[in-house]
Amino acid sequence: MNQRLRRITTAVFVTLCALPSFVSAQSVYPTKPIRLVVPFTPGGVTDTSGRLIAEQLSKRLGQQVVVDNRPGASGNIGTALVANAEPDGYTLLLGFDGTLVINPHVFEKTPFNTTRDLTPIGKIGDAILILVAHPSVAVTSLKDVIALSKAQPNGLSYGTSGTGGTPHIAGELLKQRTGANLTHIPYKGGGQAMTDVLGGNIPLVYTAVAGAQSHVKSGKLRAIAVSSAQRSKSLPDVPTFIESGLPGLADFEINSWVGLLAPAKTPAAIIERLNTELNAVLNDPEVRERLNVMGISAAPGTAGKFGDEIARDLARYGAVVKSANIRAE
Repeated sequence: MNQRLRRITTAVFVTLCALPSFVSAQSVYPTKPIRLVVPFTPGGVTDTSGRLIAEQLSKRLGQQVVVDNRPGASGNIGTALVANAEPDGYTLLLGFDGTLVINPHVFEKTPFNTTRDLTPIGKIGDAILILVAHPSVAVTSLKDVIALSKAQPNGLSYGTSGTGGTPHIAGELLKQRTGANLTHIPYKGGGQAMTDVLGGNIPLVYTAVAGAQSHVKSGKLRAIAVSSAQRSKSLPDVPTFIESGLPGLADFEINSWVGLLAPAKTPAAIIERLNTELNAVLNDPEVRERLNVMGISAAPGTAGKFGDEIARDLARYGAVVKSANIRAE
């Protein structure tokens, strides 16, 4: 009996001795540099926003957050790299809505499962989308666009940055909700689409506010509406789709978002720490202004809320893709 008691006492002692080191390992995270995988080439808005967040998180975490660009397959390659990484908090993903909630529907197969293989940390922000027209087109409102598209046998063409991007999905949803006769013209990037609408080669472009606002302010393009819930701070005179009063658009809200994610099974304590620090960064007025210049509206919040948005967009965008039969090029 005494030997058994001694064995139990020894086991309890060893466990208690090990517990502080485990707690300490969790509490001192991180102890080495963190890799932030950006699944796109350097220089775009997504990459630039990621570098800003990495810079600010480095200051708060006391360890360098290193950006690692891994482009390819519309973001699938870099995303898969993180999905298969060790869930230890040292490999993170700059997640983009096009890759995480649209690619799974437009590609025959993706090398990751968004909800199974990744864990949300927090949303960084929303890039507001806008529909703009060449001044020669006889439209000044969304109602005009819909009416003119229906009146013309060939309808109206609208350009976007490419097949399966968020602007394309938004345009298809607009067609489905209103019956508009719109034809999608995919480009290999938003810059090419912008060049063609400025030259009058296409009547409309659906794009991010950041890429269009200077042309709208100079009068080279006419702003029709933004598809966010609220008006853009950089173009406050431009109404939302919701404000058009058109049937089917009372709840029309589509933004392009960006956020941070980690491999599935990353410890909850690490996710909580990263979410806390990310929100602190996003609540910094200087950071918010720098993001705003990029056309991104900061959106601090919980990991759970971000996860709910991902699940919602996976479902609703999947329905649009299926109805429009969109396939990746």
